[in-house]
Amino acid sequence: MKLHGIFPPVTTPFSNDGEIDLSRLQSNIELYNSTRLSGYVMNGSTSESVLLTWDEIERLWATAREFAAPDKIMIAGTGAESTAETIQHTKRAAKLGYDAALVRTPSYYKPFMTFEAEATHFLRVADASPIPVLIYSVPVFTGYTVEAPLVAHLSSHKNIIGIKDSSGNVHRMKDIVSSTPKAFRSLTGSALTLPDALQAGASGAILAIACAFPEACVDLFDAAARGDPQRVEQLRKHAILPAANLGTKFGIAGIKCAMDRLGYYGGPPRPPLLPLGEPAKQEINTILASVRPVTASAD
Repeated sequence: MKLHGIFPPVTTPFSNDGEIDLSRLQSNIELYNSTRLSGYVMNGSTSESVLLTWDEIERLWATAREFAAPDKIMIAGTGAESTAETIQHTKRAAKLGYDAALVRTPSYYKPFMTFEAEATHFLRVADASPIPVLIYSVPVFTGYTVEAPLVAHLSSHKNIIGIKDSSGNVHRMKDIVSSTPKAFRSLTGSALTLPDALQAGASGAILAIACAFPEACVDLFDAAARGDPQRVEQLRKHAILPAANLGTKFGIAGIKCAMDRLGYYGGPPRPPLLPLGEPAKQEINTILASVRPVTASAD
């Protein structure tokens, strides 16, 4: 599996009455199909995964799988708090035709999520999974960081093929890459450190801002991969930094607002997340005014 390039953790479209909107998801996927994105992550953090029921998640999975272009790699976020439930959802994603499972660290009992507990969880999931497994380390939400020694231990399992590390710590990425087999794939979750992560040995990224700015993110990946520091700096300064501020300052609601402005459907977030007020929307409009010319010039 060629896990390189840019993958967006696709947002979940909600209608004004709060229900998932599969027709809007279809439209977004069809628009993404014409971009250079390598594939799609369904039910990631930016998908508001913890605010969805598993019935909703499976319907979103099925719709995205149906309308995704054949060349796009499909990754399903299947992690749950229990090992048994994670296995159940991973098997369901495999039946729907997904290529890999992204499994987050269980976190509710994090004081007891020792090296042994986490290792046992991932190894049991990998043993039972019909599709390859990616470790998902997202400490900002779980409070638990998967460090290089655990990744190295897990990478010996033939069905654990990579990790998404959302810490943004390039030194950690270097440690992971140096301690895992060459075939093991490391993906970063940080747009701002993407060029440095690639230099450290990462193969790509799963980026929230790619939901609104897919081509700018691919441009950054390509420029960094070919060693074009001038273009990297131009994109990082004029496109990636302002775009990343949307998620940092306004969260998922900010990314969805940008999507609405840029031809995709963002729509409202699901409570308890709140929609943006007018001052925030105006600030986003100002940010977009500085981002779009760079995106357009790179197309």
